[in-house]
Amino acid sequence: MFGTYLEREEEFTFEVIVMADDTQNYSMFSSRLLVETVGDVTDEALKASRLKDVIGVLAGRIFNWGQRKSLFPLHLGIKCCALEMAAAGASRFDAERFGVFFRSSPRQCDVLLVNGPISKKFADPIVRLWEQMPEPKWCIAMGECAISGGPYFQSYNILEGVDTIIPVDVYIPGCPPRPEALIDGFGKLREKIIRIGAMPSHSRLESEAPVIIGDA
Repeated sequence: MFGTYLEREEEFTFEVIVMADDTQNYSMFSSRLLVETVGDVTDEALKASRLKDVIGVLAGRIFNWGQRKSLFPLHLGIKCCALEMAAAGASRFDAERFGVFFRSSPRQCDVLLVNGPISKKFADPIVRLWEQMPEPKWCIAMGECAISGGPYFQSYNILEGVDTIIPVDVYIPGCPPRPEALIDGFGKLREKIIRIGAMPSHSRLESEAPVIIGDA
């Protein structure tokens, strides 16, 4: 038989299994409170033995390795630099050899590749895409238009660089930069991930300077 009862403002579901003899019965509980209690006891035991610190370090290194070896940039094309992005992912340069997999949903991506000028009308959508991406996430400014506005510098409707609205981690100069430069930019991003780890984007604003491709 099945039943429910309330205790401490939480609902528990239990099942009583009746044995052959009416005097022998027992109940099995599926309780959130029981799971939380066991979890708290286990957590305290791990802290006391310092095993939790060891697991945290090992898991952090594994996640760091996995993230830098499989970068998922957003499949977004803004202007002519998008052609170089497409060439980098095509068969000749084959960016997938280096663990770069373009995805079409921001919720599956960890790299925002900005490859064109950002107009004031497009500023809100690009920020919305950035906010929909899960942490930790990274941003690459590809081409002069994304870095400073390019030929539209100080125009009435073009932002002077995407870094005015989104923190940028890697700059790839050029008009347009070649696919080799884009692949090199992903390599520099991997080095940065190795150096600072999976730090949230809002914590990297002042602690880590962006990388400029070709800067001595």
